[in-house]
Amino acid sequence: MKKIGITGGIGAGKSLVCKIFEVLDIPNYPADARAKWLQVNNSQLKAQIEALFGAEAYQEGQLNRAFISKIVFDNPEKLKKLNELVHPAVAKDFQQWCENHQDKPFILKEAALLFETGSYKQLDATILVHAPEEIRLKRTLQRDPHRTEEEVQKIMDQQMEESKKLELADFIITNDGKTSLIKQCHSLFEKISRPIQ
Repeated sequence: MKKIGITGGIGAGKSLVCKIFEVLDIPNYPADARAKWLQVNNSQLKAQIEALFGAEAYQEGQLNRAFISKIVFDNPEKLKKLNELVHPAVAKDFQQWCENHQDKPFILKEAALLFETGSYKQLDATILVHAPEEIRLKRTLQRDPHRTEEEVQKIMDQQMEESKKLELADFIITNDGKTSLIKQCHSLFEKISRPIQ
């Protein structure tokens, strides 16, 4: 079973691409969603986060995101320490999840910061869902009407430059509204499913 990373900037459409692969019976591990789940449901990780940020890190059993965001926004060292706690927990969870999908030709690991964190190095290949910035901005504003254009632009500016991602990716799926996503996904499915020679 091959482990394939899938990523893309905000509004690129990686979740939609993952849904197409799921129709083709390829399971997807949503790393960002699992990281959020583990911070609430993994007792060891929860205790480590409380030790790092104090009892206020959780409210009524839920992660106090506003409180933690405020701290890490101005404190890169605290953000680094938080990532050093969360990333190994996600890696262990992913490993256990993979063991339940050994019968598949490949699985997907969906992560927004696949290249930024270096986690792509532990995978067999990577797919980048690519779309021009103006399209991604428009899609994100339609999807998240509570966000302003400035907020979305700030998120985009914090992500790795698209040109660098294009260099690092093994496969590229273009989601510009002109090229068929289904055809691209099906073609990649056939290519990646082939046994390694």
